Amino acid sequence: MKLLFSEWKSDYATYTYPYVVWGMPEAGETAPDFFERGLLPAAPDLSRYYVCRNVRVDLAKFQPSSENRRILRKGQGIACELVPRSAYEYSETKRAAWKAYADQRFGEDIMSFARLDRLMSSPVISHLLVFREEATGAEIGTVLMYVDGPRVAYYYYAFFELGGLSKNLGMFMMTAAVERFATEGFAAIYLGTCYSERALYKTQFPGVEFFNGACWSSNLDELKYMVRRELNPVDKHAFETPEFLGLFWNGSLEGLAERSGFKIGS
Repeated sequence: MKLLFSEWKSDYATYTYPYVVWGMPEAGETAPDFFERGLLPAAPDLSRYYVCRNVRVDLAKFQPSSENRRILRKGQGIACELVPRSAYEYSETKRAAWKAYADQRFGEDIMSFARLDRLMSSPVISHLLVFREEATGAEIGTVLMYVDGPRVAYYYYAFFELGGLSKNLGMFMMTAAVERFATEGFAAIYLGTCYSERALYKTQFPGVEFFNGACWSSNLDELKYMVRRELNPVDKHAFETPEFLGLFWNGSLEGLAERSGFKIGS
């Protein structure tokens, strides 16, 4: 893996010089190698990945909680099928519906038609998880996924009717996906990033963990601390903050560094 450090906005007042960290594949490396080390795809052709605070479920540790089971019961009468991208009918009707959903959920043109088309023709989308009403066969939800079994299932973009299942359709789809890939013996399902309290719904699964910049952590108090930290002015990197290290890493940066999988040299 080649690492590139792309500069972001500097702050001379606090001696903060941020970098976005990119990873680029070398010979013999595959996408799962990057996912497992805390990176997500930064380019649809899988030529570049980025380090981020992303969330995954260690499926060896997943057993549905009572809340997970409650959500799954709400989806009775809904079937899901994993369809290779090459076998999926990406029609103008679905294209328009997905764009309308994205405009409403993320903001106007954040997901443009051009971006949708690029995703649907790129390796980053290998499969679609399709949810249908068993009674009618109607497609009511679709998840764009990267699947490379048995190591990685990546739950990328989900499209569905926002009011479906009394506003629980989206949570049902994610819960059903976690259960499905656990049953099929996958190592992990990756659920995207978590930088806001709105994204904490991704942590509702036993076996969940997040990448903290050095290693995978299952301490959800640590994740919530990182999310809420950004609600106030920030003038230090987290790893140089005594409060963070004291709360979660016994006050030791060295102990956290020992957990890191990023090393240079032999």
